[in-house]
Amino acid sequence: MTGFNRVLETRVFMEEKLRKMGEDACGALAKAGSLEELNGIRVRFLGKKGELTQILRGMGGLSAQERPRIGQVANEVRSAVENELEARSATLKRLLREQKLRSEGIDVTLPGVPLLRGGKHPLSVVLEEIQEIFLGLGYSIAEGPEVETDYYNFEALNLPKEHPARDMQDTFFVGEEILLRTHTSPVQVRYMERTAPELPVKIIAPGKVYRRDDDATHSPMFSQVEGLAVDRRITFSDLKGTLDLFAREMFGSKTKTRFRPSYFPFTEPSAEVDISCVMCGGNGCRVCSHTGWLEILGSGMVHPRVLEVSGYNSEEVTGFAFGMGVERVAMLKYGIDDMRLLFDNDLRFLRQF
Repeated sequence: MTGFNRVLETRVFMEEKLRKMGEDACGALAKAGSLEELNGIRVRFLGKKGELTQILRGMGGLSAQERPRIGQVANEVRSAVENELEARSATLKRLLREQKLRSEGIDVTLPGVPLLRGGKHPLSVVLEEIQEIFLGLGYSIAEGPEVETDYYNFEALNLPKEHPARDMQDTFFVGEEILLRTHTSPVQVRYMERTAPELPVKIIAPGKVYRRDDDATHSPMFSQVEGLAVDRRITFSDLKGTLDLFAREMFGSKTKTRFRPSYFPFTEPSAEVDISCVMCGGNGCRVCSHTGWLEILGSGMVHPRVLEVSGYNSEEVTGFAFGMGVERVAMLKYGIDDMRLLFDNDLRFLRQF
């Protein structure tokens, strides 16, 4: 036998062995009854010391021209075995899952239990709406710490030591000069300190505040949004126009506003702002005590002392400020008569929104 014939015989023999190995492997895989058995067959035929590796070691006796042919056949056989392995594995996993479901007494033909879809809390909805209104007016959002110093919460806002708001019954003190902020006004002072004497200042300060109150219309913790605008020649008319627009955007285009004289240490002059009753349209009902008006927020022109403390010249600039409780706005907007409902996490209540 010539050398060429011996090489040809070796190549044909290796091809036959490779194809026979592939048939044996696919046959064994088709009969496998478990994933563990599948893995054993994979190692037996395709592992580092498996039959495929053993056959390919005979390639040393082939010529350089014949080796690519054997490599091609080996790749075809390996691919066929791997495809069969993957298909059988998927089948066994499906059978195992079905067997487990039957053993647990689960009827897979029954419709699934629908997942409850969450939604935004009404306070989040109202807060986002307030922010969108003022962002549309060119305001930016400012934030500050909820644990404040006595200076920023009171002193810098023109609240003297003897002011009733500084009584321990109203404020949560956590140290001699450290407390939980009672309003977000400190954010205004901190912001002006950082930016003075730059103009204009137009910010809203949303956040949680804390006071010693707890009844149907008050909570020890609640959310507040305060606004501040400082510039040259700002007047009370600017404040009225801003809040009138806010009221109409939040409660409807027919909403009217009313300003009543009031007192706040950090504004002068100061005013309480009412809106026409959202229930009766201002005609008078039980909700508005038959007055046609509902109180919504406090406001006023920034006190000159607050401007000076914050780094602005009160002879050159003026400003206005306002503050509202988000819970109060939500209660008016949705006709809620007890603030505690907003914190009870009762799905029967929350699903209405």
